[in-house]
Amino acid sequence: MNNYVKAWAIIVIGFLFFQSCSPTLPPQVSQENNRKEEVAKNTPTYPQWHTVTLSFNGPTTAETSTDNPFLNYRLSVVFQHQTTKQVIRGFYAADGNAAETSATTGAIWQVRFTPNLVGKWSYTAQLHKGDSIALTDDLSKGMLLPLTHSEGAFVVIPSTKTGTDFRAKGRLGIHKGYFQFQESGAYFLKAGANSPENFLAFKDFDDTYRIKAEAREGEAAAPATIHQFTPHKRDWETGDPTWQNGKGRAIIGAVNYLASKGMNTIYFLTMNIGGDGKDVWPYIHPSDFTRFDVSKLEQWEKVFQHMQSKGILLHIVLQETENETLLDKGDTGPLRQLYYRELIARFAHHNALIWNLGEENGPASWSPVGQNTVQRKAMATFLKKNDPYQHPVLLHTHSHDPLRSDILKDLLGFKDLDGLSLQQDKREQADSIMAAWRKQSAVSGQEWLITMDEIGMWYTGALTDTADVDHPTLRKYALWGTLLSGGAGVEWYFGGKHVSNDLTSEDWRLRDRLWEITNHAKVFFEQYLPYWEMTPAHDLVNLPEGYCFRKANEVYALYLPSSGTPCQLDLRETTGTFSVQWYDPLAGGDLQEGSIATLKGGTKQAIGNPPKNLVGAEKDWVVLVRKE
Repeated sequence: MNNYVKAWAIIVIGFLFFQSCSPTLPPQVSQENNRKEEVAKNTPTYPQWHTVTLSFNGPTTAETSTDNPFLNYRLSVVFQHQTTKQVIRGFYAADGNAAETSATTGAIWQVRFTPNLVGKWSYTAQLHKGDSIALTDDLSKGMLLPLTHSEGAFVVIPSTKTGTDFRAKGRLGIHKGYFQFQESGAYFLKAGANSPENFLAFKDFDDTYRIKAEAREGEAAAPATIHQFTPHKRDWETGDPTWQNGKGRAIIGAVNYLASKGMNTIYFLTMNIGGDGKDVWPYIHPSDFTRFDVSKLEQWEKVFQHMQSKGILLHIVLQETENETLLDKGDTGPLRQLYYRELIARFAHHNALIWNLGEENGPASWSPVGQNTVQRKAMATFLKKNDPYQHPVLLHTHSHDPLRSDILKDLLGFKDLDGLSLQQDKREQADSIMAAWRKQSAVSGQEWLITMDEIGMWYTGALTDTADVDHPTLRKYALWGTLLSGGAGVEWYFGGKHVSNDLTSEDWRLRDRLWEITNHAKVFFEQYLPYWEMTPAHDLVNLPEGYCFRKANEVYALYLPSSGTPCQLDLRETTGTFSVQWYDPLAGGDLQEGSIATLKGGTKQAIGNPPKNLVGAEKDWVVLVRKE
């Protein structure tokens, strides 16, 4: 035998010897390994920041059953990760497909959960029954009912979504007075629609109608018909959601249009019983506050999911000033708790959401019966305690002082209120009101996020493009004045007397130019400013209605209401050389060069003339001054 053959013979003999000496796995061990491999192969996989919806078969019941499925049953699901555990409330889902079937009966119970961590998750679901058990979190109470597939697991992998889709960004929170995605640290400037406030009064939602059409003093007049959004049917795109053989195209198209203009928020009421529109509620009937309309809420969810995919924040306004004492006389008692728990269970899984405690909260001359400070605090605390995702909690204000101050002074420093959804009647004061409340909240130790969400006067608001060409006062005072004074965003309210108003608006295209102008401001802030590190310093410019927002000795953003008046910038707090570039708030686009390219720190000096030497032109400009 040659050496090569000998070597192979030794290898073969050694292998056979090893095999004969290796112990054979017992049958039960081999079976267990095979079972684990099979389980791993069949374990569902979900992307991070995407909603996981789990369905369980439980007892058959109905929306109108004597044993109320919303009050006397409680589905709780414990989601376990290697590093964390979360308890998420579920809800009664009728047949599990109610958006399509309009079912009111069935045996399906569901939970929605949005995982923030990649890796393996396990879950255990429990359905308890008992008198008003939905109002308690004590898992030891109630009779435990059988559920199918009550235990399981899934694996979360990184999201592949990109762009404005919130599933690419994660959960939106608040940091030092601005919106911030909690995991990435990226900031978010809010800009969008505050009207129509009854956005959810849409004809394709089940059991949606107006209780009473009326015109009241100081409010928009509600017509007999509810929203159809017909002009936006053309904005629906193939692949977008619908329900029941094509319903919903118009409202989905409306979302598409607003997103196409760069807007990223929609403000809407979830209950306006007794309010202006009298056409939005989550219940099976507007007089029964313990039973919810499953199919209607599932159809809302389809719209909400699409909004999130388009980068549209859900600004959920929980009540109106006219109905803030409707539930539990204003307390956070059983009816209000049930309402909040149902909305949290069904909608809190969305990544970008605001809980707004209520429009114009607190008594006023036009609504003398209102909530008090104790009741406002109780609502905020309940939401913070029961929302597993800790979404921001804001309060919509009255439109002017001293009424506004009388209500807010007792809330300064309160840890469970994250900020204000500010209303201001006189737009010329937007900058000073914004800066004042930002400063007062910072001094209190609970720095508020404040957005300008309703600008007046109440009867005009943001008019259509044809009625207010280029929106000069909104642009100057409410948009740039707000943002350059520390505002975390703006929303446009459509007023109460215009033909396309806060209750009747059907076509967001009527304000197409307003959305463009708003987006120009948003883009400027996003591209050029570390705005979350900046503070207003309007006295650094010599113009009476000019604004200055600055990070000292680094970057200064100026708004000049007219290029016809020479502007000086006070840079005495600085050293070094600063570049000077101009931005057109009407046209947007790239930064442009003016007559002066640089400034020297340490002095007051003129910033020069704008591009094209438009001296004397009644044209506003934004100037960016940055340290080289």
